[in-house]
Amino acid sequence: MDYLYQPYAAKRNTVFSKKGMVATSQPLAAQAGLEILQKGGNTIDAAIATAAALTVVEPTSNGIGGDAFALVWTKDKLHGLNASGPAPKSISAKAIRDKGHEKMPVFGVIPVTVPGVPAAWAELSERFGKLSLNEVLAPAIRYAEEGYPLTPILGKYWKLAYEKYKTTFTSAEFASWFETFAPNDRAPEIGEMWSSPGHASTLRSIAETNARSFYEGELADKIDAFMNKHDGYLSKEDLVSYKPQWVEPVSANYRGYDVWEIPPNGQGMIALMALNLYKQLQKPVWENAETYHQQIESMKLAFTDGQAFITEPNDMPISTENLLSEDYAAKRASGITDRASTPEPMELPKGGTVYLAAADEEGNMISYIQSNYMGFGSGIVIPGTGISLQNRGHDFSLDDAHPNVLKPGKRTYHTIIPGFLTKDGKAVGPFGVMGGYMQPQGHFQVVVNTVDYLLNPQAALDMPRWQWMQGKTVLVEPEFPNQLAQALARKGHQIQVATDTGSFGRGQIIWRNPDTGVLQGGTESRTDGSIAAW
Repeated sequence: MDYLYQPYAAKRNTVFSKKGMVATSQPLAAQAGLEILQKGGNTIDAAIATAAALTVVEPTSNGIGGDAFALVWTKDKLHGLNASGPAPKSISAKAIRDKGHEKMPVFGVIPVTVPGVPAAWAELSERFGKLSLNEVLAPAIRYAEEGYPLTPILGKYWKLAYEKYKTTFTSAEFASWFETFAPNDRAPEIGEMWSSPGHASTLRSIAETNARSFYEGELADKIDAFMNKHDGYLSKEDLVSYKPQWVEPVSANYRGYDVWEIPPNGQGMIALMALNLYKQLQKPVWENAETYHQQIESMKLAFTDGQAFITEPNDMPISTENLLSEDYAAKRASGITDRASTPEPMELPKGGTVYLAAADEEGNMISYIQSNYMGFGSGIVIPGTGISLQNRGHDFSLDDAHPNVLKPGKRTYHTIIPGFLTKDGKAVGPFGVMGGYMQPQGHFQVVVNTVDYLLNPQAALDMPRWQWMQGKTVLVEPEFPNQLAQALARKGHQIQVATDTGSFGRGQIIWRNPDTGVLQGGTESRTDGSIAAW
């Protein structure tokens, strides 16, 4: 892929390499992946090593008790893995309403769903890996046992979480969070060493049993006992019956490039829907208020429909095929005017997170994402294990009429999404932007920056971002051009300039030259991002 220019002062340079590359939000995690590549592992091995290391070196965003998704390119084919876990079999919307809740709680034992991360590692390793999990998880185990110094952005969010939790996590089920992540009655400081022997022991057990100890062995027993003690719903029975799902990725063609996402229950569909709407409109013009207006309007319509309809496929009131159809895109795009709108879901026919990208010399590539959600997740840590459990159940509705209503054994609408780009049946490469509901908006903007504006990977990530919040409210980064912000305000958008870039996502990109095999990568300047290349 050729690029015209880098319009803003580069925050970092695009990295080039030939033998292999790992891009993620933590330098030590990227190095873990590179270490595995240099030991003879392939891209998939490197991704697992990086992902495992991230549970140690970035616990503010993910953990062993989270969910994962992956898009794997190998032997000229793209494979999708959905390793999101369902709600416990013993829970229901009525049971939670009967406890006095009008909405699903954010923290505690109630929103905990079955973790998919360990099963994702085992599944990827068994199907595509070259090395054993013992070899692949060794760097992460080393970091957990020996410790590591906190990086700046990591330290910032760790301290913010601690300051919030010390006044809200006051009941007994949260005690282990403080024992694990604030052992000195405070958050560790930037540059200070932190270790977690329990985390190391858990990773070793997962490695030695190919993750079975987590779902049917000693770790499952510890999770079950803790949940029983604190009136939680997740049980060993839920863990034993869990298995990740291999899925066919879904795509949209955007100006000659195929953009790939995981199908529902994930929100990757929203990025594809928005791209389909946007391409119905006029050809984009660089640094133009009308262009930005159309991008925002396309995204808010796609997001509104996505949040109204996306859930488990069998519970969706409209099919994936219809939402990605040209008819849907044309109909929704026809409602975009030159003024900001307050979107409503279309009328149906009657009837957080960490992201990593990796590539190797053999042409294997992976787009991988895992998360605990909302930072540390539920606040529930299984004592002595380092297992910090996610709170994905928070996204369930308690309204029986909503498609995403909480049901036993059901997977919720999911925010974490890996992306992949191909052209003419050949891999361009993996990309992703982590960060809750910013993720499809980040995917959309990265694709537009790459395809329409011909920006190199680092420039595509460094471009100032916008973020639709709700209604007519749009948050923009401090570097977003003021004249464009004012022009958008004249169109009726309620523009707010952010004081912190933390909510605008953290992305990684690796593109591969199909003729030479040369890799080029960009990493996120909004976090402690790093590329390890060989």
